[in-house]
Amino acid sequence: MNRFGIHARPAALFVKTANNFQSEIMVEKDGLKVPGKSIIGLLTLEGYQGAVIRITALGADAAEALQALEELVRQKFFED
Repeated sequence: MNRFGIHARPAALFVKTANNFQSEIMVEKDGLKVPGKSIIGLLTLEGYQGAVIRITALGADAAEALQALEELVRQKFFED
């Protein structure tokens, strides 16, 4: 959603948020899945503005993790 996509700063914010949860978090774009707690993994997705990503979480706090990460994406990683 943000105009710069997922570059280093948004990836770091995403990972920082994801690491607040015990659940396993995965991010998928165009069939490529990466761990949501890996900055390098997120950068390999090449998430440009308009790209569709899918975030999944598995674990005791999965719902809370998804809510927090969804809000981060909706807020455009606080860049706009």
